[in-house]
Amino acid sequence: MNALTSLPQFPWLSLVIFLPLGGALLCLLHGGRDAECRWLALTTSLATFAITIWLFFSFGQGGTGWLLTEETFWIERFGIRYSLALDGISLLMVLLTGLLQLVGVLLAWPVQRQTGLFFALLLVMESGLMGIFLAHDLVLFYLFWEIALVPMFFLIAFWGQERGHQAALKFFLYTLAGSLCMLLSIIGLYLLHGEQTGHYSFLIRDLLQTELTTAQELWLFGGFLAAFAIKSPIVPFHTWLPDALTESPAVGSVDLTGLLIKTGIYGLIRIAFPLFPVATGLFLPILAALALAGLFHAAWSAYHQDDIKRLLAYSSISHLGLVLLGLAAWSLTAWQGSLLLMVTHGVTTGGLFALVAMIRQRTGSRSLHRLGGLWSQAPCLSAMFLLFALASLGLPGLANFAGEILVLLGTFESHPGWAVFGMVGVVFAAAYMLRLVQGTIWGPARQEKLVMTDLSLREWLVLAPLAVITLWLGLYPAPLLTPLESPVLMLLGGLP
Repeated sequence: MNALTSLPQFPWLSLVIFLPLGGALLCLLHGGRDAECRWLALTTSLATFAITIWLFFSFGQGGTGWLLTEETFWIERFGIRYSLALDGISLLMVLLTGLLQLVGVLLAWPVQRQTGLFFALLLVMESGLMGIFLAHDLVLFYLFWEIALVPMFFLIAFWGQERGHQAALKFFLYTLAGSLCMLLSIIGLYLLHGEQTGHYSFLIRDLLQTELTTAQELWLFGGFLAAFAIKSPIVPFHTWLPDALTESPAVGSVDLTGLLIKTGIYGLIRIAFPLFPVATGLFLPILAALALAGLFHAAWSAYHQDDIKRLLAYSSISHLGLVLLGLAAWSLTAWQGSLLLMVTHGVTTGGLFALVAMIRQRTGSRSLHRLGGLWSQAPCLSAMFLLFALASLGLPGLANFAGEILVLLGTFESHPGWAVFGMVGVVFAAAYMLRLVQGTIWGPARQEKLVMTDLSLREWLVLAPLAVITLWLGLYPAPLLTPLESPVLMLLGGLP
């Protein structure tokens, strides 16, 4: 246990991973009783979120080194350990996971078909995501990486839209190909470390001491980059995401864009960059070029979409291009902005996907050509839609603005040209978001005979926390920036 905490060695990190797994098992055991499964899922996700809140308030002031660690032998013969570690970066991602999974359970409350299995899959995915953000052993990281993949495949395939099976298969094949590349790099690094030291280990802190040639670094870095670029997704490996988001159920869209695609960026930060510093330095200009290509291509594609869900899918790719640009700039300010934007994007885009599901439920459509005039029929729903859309385009005073401006300022310090192109790309976001707002909530009503209800109590419970966080982080993002400073400085300096 790190000296930063005087708490007894209670396994808090293991608890946030395995509590959702326990809830999933209970949901399966009560599979025939839909009401009990809903309340089990809600209770489990609420308890998990409460623990992440406690962790944030206990360790949110940051500090040097790891804030909380757990480690024990697992498969000692092969040097595999059960090793978990929490720092400021993983703290924010764990907090975001707890929040969006709780929102997701409330959003999925009306699900009728195979309710127990549906909520069990949601909780298993939460466990996998928590494990990804906390694992400090590469085998453990890979295990959780695959655990988070499987539930999303079934959610898209069996609870998605008409083309859910095709979208799920595309999602699975893309991510599986990347995972196999990562597995080869993990094994290669493990063998090289063992040959050099005589001590075979998958622990990241041990592997950091491995001496590699430039060629070895490039090959191993390439394997990790393939997995992380596909999952992020970085252009041109992004084509699976629009289909997966369009066909997935509402909660699947929230989890996919708010959490799952962030695991690729997190993997770059936590694993690829520290383990392969020479390859990272060589690849940074390439990553910046891919980031700018994604920023512009996805923004242009978003502007020309008619399906709201598909528009938001390309919007997410564009935002992640800006996140990647900040990482490529390799400065404290830009990295803090990128990590903050990862969190705020999850909140604002999660709210938008939830609203799209509510609009589809009321109108039977997600087409901009068939919607319009919703403000006069459902003013509260429309006001929420406007709030999250404005936050997504980076309006000052709302959540995304602080992250975007920090990315651009930090990038400008070291690469002014990159920052100028990035700023133009941010302007594109305003174009497609304003088109989205105009076509959805304003203008003439295109379905005159439609009688819409406004937000229900459950829908208020879904949206209100996200709206409050959007306003709070827009006006005062400092609580999320404080825990980032120390781990970001360590990563930028190449320290373990």
